Order: sequence, then structure tokens, then C-alpha cells
Amino acid sequence: MVHLPNSIKEKARDIKLVVFDVDGVLTDGTLSYSESGEEVKHFNVKDGVGIKLLNTYDIVTAVISAKDSAPLRKRIADLDIPHFYPACKDKWEKLSELMNELWVEPNEVCYVGDDVIDLKVMKRIGLSITPADGFWLVKEHSDLITDAAGGKGVAREVADIVLGSRMPLEEAYIKAMLPEFEKTINI
Repeated sequence: MVHLPNSIKEKARDIKLVVFDVDGVLTDGTLSYSESGEEVKHFNVKDGVGIKLLNTYDIVTAVISAKDSAPLRKRIADLDIPHFYPACKDKWEKLSELMNELWVEPNEVCYVGDDVIDLKVMKRIGLSITPADGFWLVKEHSDLITDAAGGKGVAREVADIVLGSRMPLEEAYIKAMLPEFEKTINI
């Protein structure tokens, strides 16, 4: 992770809710199908550690996706992500409902998206992040572009940014080194 400007650190310090898109963020965006036509998705274990760390430090995580699939539902269950909204047609409407439910203000939300469907949300929240290979227009409207490409550790990098704004990362990772950390979910 490169050195972050103070303005990004300040925004990250206020974050109480981190919301992830799926295809192009938690995956590389590739659509693969088995011989029987079942969708296959590839997720990065580093992202699982990042999401788990956020939850461990009481930073709420959510996934809002335009698509739905059995592999995605399995991954969400494995990571015990508390707020999951698949097949969502209006991400801003869903996020607004979630913010009201959690009593979270827009400036306390970090949203990670990669394509134009995410712009409506990204323009209205506190910290907008896109992967290194996010769509060019999304990059223009993002507060930060990760070093990682979609599906290659974006969520872990986001967790490092948010947690690193509050404490030294070495301190944050102490909890990840405890035996019970991996036992609580399938990272």
C-alpha cells in the first residue's frame, strides 16, 4: 500500500460501513461456466482476511450486487457478511435503507465499485474506492484507486486503508494471528 494523502486518511477514519460490489471488485469480473452451465466465481483469500478484520474491529461490511449466484451466496455465508443484497437494481436505494437501519451517515460509508452502475452511490458517500482495473469513468469519480486489480486483494487493501487510519497495521493484524481468527469463518 502506497502512502496515502491525509485527506484520504481523514475520510477513512470516519468510516463505519464498508460496502463492496462483487464482479470486478471481489472477483476479477470474469464469467465462467461449468459444462452443466453452473456459474463459477473465483474469490481471493486475502479479501476474506480483510473483510473479517473489518468486522473484528466493529466496522460493518455489506455486499450489494446487481447479480446473484450460488457461488456468491456461498462466499457471503463463509465470510459471515451481515448485510447482503443480491440482484439489486438500485444500489443507492438499498444503501440508503441500510444507512437508515444502521444510523450511519453518508460520510461514514466507504463504497468499493468498478463500473458505471456504481457511480450513483460513489458520488454520494464519504469514501469511494475503485480497483486498479476499474472502468475509466469510475476512476475519475473515485477518491482512491487501489493498487490491486479486481479479485486480486481489493477488499484486503481497503481494510488496510480503513484500519490503518485508526491504528498501526501491525496492531490490527495481531487479532488475525490468533488461532480463533481463522476458526470463526471460512476465509
